[in-house]
Amino acid sequence: MTQAEITVPEGFKLHTENTSSILLPDNNEAFLNPVQEFNRDLSVACIHTWGAMMNEEKKRKWEVKQARQAKRAENPTEPKRQKIIQPEGNTVVPDVNVSNMTEEQKQPVNNLEYKEQKFVILEALSATGLRSIRYAKEIPLVSYVIANDLSPAAAAAMRRNVELNGLGEQVESVPGPSDNSAAKPKVKPAKVKVNEGDACSLMYNHRVERERVDVVDLDPYGTAAPFVDAAVQCVKDGGLLCVTCTDLSVLATVNYPEKCYSNYGGVPVRAEYCHEAALRLVLHTLSTAAARYGRYIHPLLSLSIDFYVRLWVRVGTQPNEVKRAVSKTSTFYVCSGCQAFYEQPFGRLTETVHQPSGNVNISVKAGVGPNVSDKCPECNSTMHIAGPMWSGAIHDVDFVSRVLEHVVANESKYGTATRMKGMLTLAKEELPDTPFYFTPSRVAGNFHCICPPLDDVASALLNADHRVSRSHALAGSLKTDASREDIHDVFRSWIKKHPVKTECLSEQSVTFRLLQKEPKKEANFKHHSESVTASKVNLVRYQMNPTPNWGPAQRANSGKRKREQEE
Repeated sequence: MTQAEITVPEGFKLHTENTSSILLPDNNEAFLNPVQEFNRDLSVACIHTWGAMMNEEKKRKWEVKQARQAKRAENPTEPKRQKIIQPEGNTVVPDVNVSNMTEEQKQPVNNLEYKEQKFVILEALSATGLRSIRYAKEIPLVSYVIANDLSPAAAAAMRRNVELNGLGEQVESVPGPSDNSAAKPKVKPAKVKVNEGDACSLMYNHRVERERVDVVDLDPYGTAAPFVDAAVQCVKDGGLLCVTCTDLSVLATVNYPEKCYSNYGGVPVRAEYCHEAALRLVLHTLSTAAARYGRYIHPLLSLSIDFYVRLWVRVGTQPNEVKRAVSKTSTFYVCSGCQAFYEQPFGRLTETVHQPSGNVNISVKAGVGPNVSDKCPECNSTMHIAGPMWSGAIHDVDFVSRVLEHVVANESKYGTATRMKGMLTLAKEELPDTPFYFTPSRVAGNFHCICPPLDDVASALLNADHRVSRSHALAGSLKTDASREDIHDVFRSWIKKHPVKTECLSEQSVTFRLLQKEPKKEANFKHHSESVTASKVNLVRYQMNPTPNWGPAQRANSGKRKREQEE
């Protein structure tokens, strides 16, 4: 149904996004933020890519099983081989090497062909249902979507919009075996199943293994913390968990450290890299919630976007991976002056691989604290504690590359494709094992010097054999494996060519203390061929303002707040 064919009832307005159109009541009973189109576009691309990767993994396992059956058919008296469970949960048969087999040898005994498996998505907080409708219409392998909301007005809006898009239950007439026989009705199940109820109750009802769903999407108004425990239990092994948190006033500032701790189990960072810290605080919450049930998370893509954070993680069940989680959790000592940070991991791992079985034994020891006192070794300012938070990789480079390839190949299908390519490119190029970024302008402010060009700073670090990348979380930022002392030495070398007036500096100031140190090595600012400032892609990180005064919209007028306004 085209937009021109839709009749808009009085008291409603039509909103169209990509392939879907919905009716929005004028009284704002159901919440929708048009700015979140980028979020929805990226979610469609990520789930589409995850579904393709999931089927590739299942096909490989299916081929192994078929090859094993073929070999047993040739040698019926051969005893069965013991299976080996690898760390990622993949079952491998040691006497069958599929990669070395010919196409004829790979053919199953009964000449069967692998059929792509469809999956189920549960959107716990659907509001208007636009996201669920787009999932059902734009992702080919979706079996059906469960769209849930506690608000009766939102549930009514979802049912209305599902029918508008032709995704509800449909009755088709099927002719009988003879011309004179009566036609028999055939019921086509709904592609989007609307549920009115509590999100946690719904997800807890799906936590039994045979009832679990493949994808869970949490996109609340504010924090997702109350829904995390239920969400990590109702996702299948290898399933996808998508989480949005819009409470950056809690996650990315130190205004409410007690609220951040109660929601996410950690204290935020007061520094320019607070938005990446917000991502890591949410990942820590997901990891600890999953670990309680013997499960673990594997971050695929974690982005700080506008006024919220959005994360896509895989959830699995594997004891060794649960053990590894402690080594990916750290507290950080953060300087209140120059913002230098020092990591303290919670645990250290020792892995032993036993041959020929390939089993991995992991022993865990307590982490060793950083060699810092309560004063910063760089500027002698007070150190503050932040965390605990996730300190492992926040992106899976292979997954991000696949999503980027999908977006490039289907650019016309996404309204925010240009920004998607920019953000995904930056995420793909980020250093995976380095927490936090810095901006040369902020460091230059600490030294009271002219800010060097971004290319000069990146080249100086690269010429000193450090790795450098951009960060998606802040424009003009850099990530590097160099220490803060190495970064400061680059600026001290820069100041020798661009002197700073020190006559009016207080001896107690951060700038005076930083300038008192001499660089251990002179920086080389010659342009490096691998400098991160040059890119072949137009890296658009921020979309154009779709409406005046855009941003986080008001909560829907439903329930108690609506009654209070009417009174």
